[in-house]
Amino acid sequence: MSPLVIGALVCISTIAVLATGIPVAFGLGLVAITFLIIFEGLGTLDVLADTFFEGLAEFSLVSIPMFIVMGVAIAISPAGKDLYEVLDRWLHRIPGGLIISNLGACSIFAALSGSSPATCAAIGKMGIPEMRKRGFPDGLATGAIAAGGTLGILIPPSITMIVYGISTETSIGRLFLAGFLPGLLLTALFMMWSIYAAWRGGFKFGTKESGFTFKEKFELVPKVFPFLVIIIAVLFVLYGGVATPSEAAGVGAFFCLILVAVIYKIYQPAKIWAILSDAMKESVMILMIIGASALFSFALSSLFVTQAVAETIVSLSVNKWVLMGIINVFLLVAGFFLPPVAVILMTAPILLPIVTGLGFDPYWFAVIFTVNMEIGLITPPVGLNLYVINGIVPDVSLPTILKGAMPFMLCMVLGIIIMSIFPEIVTFLPDYIMGPAS
Repeated sequence: MSPLVIGALVCISTIAVLATGIPVAFGLGLVAITFLIIFEGLGTLDVLADTFFEGLAEFSLVSIPMFIVMGVAIAISPAGKDLYEVLDRWLHRIPGGLIISNLGACSIFAALSGSSPATCAAIGKMGIPEMRKRGFPDGLATGAIAAGGTLGILIPPSITMIVYGISTETSIGRLFLAGFLPGLLLTALFMMWSIYAAWRGGFKFGTKESGFTFKEKFELVPKVFPFLVIIIAVLFVLYGGVATPSEAAGVGAFFCLILVAVIYKIYQPAKIWAILSDAMKESVMILMIIGASALFSFALSSLFVTQAVAETIVSLSVNKWVLMGIINVFLLVAGFFLPPVAVILMTAPILLPIVTGLGFDPYWFAVIFTVNMEIGLITPPVGLNLYVINGIVPDVSLPTILKGAMPFMLCMVLGIIIMSIFPEIVTFLPDYIMGPAS
């Protein structure tokens, strides 16, 4: 049986297994072990434990639990509410200021938490009811937050970018820098569409009758500002070469725990344990997927599927942009069914050599890859952000939320086109701060 046929069988089997609802890590491991036994024999079981362990024996992985602790600490505290209030008080006189403040809060909270679902939950709980109360259409109010939440996997520090850097052996600091301006670009596109959609739908942009005093505007800034300082400090030491991602994440997590204790009085053992427990659960989930993906990649390589797919793609006599378009469609479809971490671990090591061989910048491709994964977060059947929003406002139907999110998907596609025409949007900051990639 040819490697391509085996690869097709692996793909079909993986989709079928994951469609049963089995956890991603166990599904990937089951498919990998089954195909290795069928085609390589029982003797291959001797190396499975070592392969799984090697997938986790990477020092950079230590940064993942630490960044997750940072995100959970911020998500559990009232920091998201305060951030939303600060932006609303400063932007309330701007036409469309409410929806701008919601999307702005999403982008900032995404940087604070690094988690898309946490961003949706934290900002959505305040923002969606307020937008609906002021007359914004349900679809726009929910779709904007669902899309704004996706920025959590692009704007640094991003767990997804860390996983990408580890799986492709690229610089995590450079990846963080590469995602910064594209994150702002998508935020701007989201804001422009939201204001236009509200205006087209007949929403009257008026100013709030009773404004906020100067004291009220600055009242909550001292609570939010220290968290922003931590994020800036973490990114500074990473870009400046002062600390490794693991060291920066550890210090950042420690100070976030200190801040939620000092500012929000969250120092009771039960509440601290809740933060650590949630972080542990999410970390174990991601690390299990990483280990299982190492088994999956080993199986594909042992059965020569990886090599055959790469050779087939390279042998296609088409323009490199056509090939990039095919890769984007493939990533979009994969993102419909699998979480971003799983797609990255399964496909990035295969696709990156092909993409760089065509002359594309590896960090530009990382951002394009991540934006495709963002679209998957607001697209059924996985569409995690859609379900988070539906949980916040159960009286708004899932089809309504999806309909409201659709234009934001097109904004992301437009963002990909803009970054393809002007790749400097991605490469400028990394090259300027860290020098050209070697």
